[in-house]
Amino acid sequence: MPAAGTWVKMLVTGATLCIGGPWLVWYVTPTEEEIFKKYNPELQKRSLQNRQQKQEEFNHFVNKLKEYSKSDKPIWEAAAEDEAKSSAARREKVLQEQRGLAEQSERLRQEIRSHSSR
Repeated sequence: MPAAGTWVKMLVTGATLCIGGPWLVWYVTPTEEEIFKKYNPELQKRSLQNRQQKQEEFNHFVNKLKEYSKSDKPIWEAAAEDEAKSSAARREKVLQEQRGLAEQSERLRQEIRSHSSR
């Protein structure tokens, strides 16, 4: 069996690596504020303008994930079903708009024909 000194060296080295490594990463990683300050002024301005929109998009995404997680199915299947439903709804909406435009154009044709036949 190795000597007690070897065990102490091993424990000190292991503790140094296990504690010191993550601490070093934490110490050298800049905060979001430090990164933001390094942007040029134009990027800072654009980032501030888009911040609210990005936050709303993220909140929408998280809410959708919460909704999908309530299902018994895996999240990716629930998301695919929701996407299929929403794309079908968008398609139906476009078709209704096209029908409305076709009806409107047909009415205009009828009006033009009735006015030109006089």
